[in-house]
Amino acid sequence: MAIRNIVKEGDPVLRKVCRSVLQFDEKLATLLDDMKETMYRAEGVGLAAPQVGILRRVCVVDVGDGLIELINPVIEAMEGEQEGAEGCLSCPGESGIVKRANKVTVRAQDRFGNTFTVVGEGLKARAFQHEIDHLDGIIYKDRVIKMVR
Repeated sequence: MAIRNIVKEGDPVLRKVCRSVLQFDEKLATLLDDMKETMYRAEGVGLAAPQVGILRRVCVVDVGDGLIELINPVIEAMEGEQEGAEGCLSCPGESGIVKRANKVTVRAQDRFGNTFTVVGEGLKARAFQHEIDHLDGIIYKDRVIKMVR
């Protein structure tokens, strides 16, 4: 496993739409392992592949209750609303208030290609939405209501 460099705001890779993962192989496993280590080292709760320069639909999330690997994630349902502060490992030292769904249902694949569904509420829902946005070239500042200094 290796710590990868986190791409910072202004790099065009953060504005590109990622391609689906079609091969579930050792290369993907290495990417997931590296992303996990990179996220933990940076003390984040989520990290998407474009944040390490890889244009694939892959992200990892851990809000304190265990690592979730999402490959080719799709938000299938959204409920409620929450408003709260968000930051981003690609925008260090900044945060802003963002409105998001309070509960989301996500369909994704695991590192072996198996499809599963996961439900997130509160912070986990926020993290899922934030990371899936990255896969579509959207950063949280595109959704911010007000920046917090």
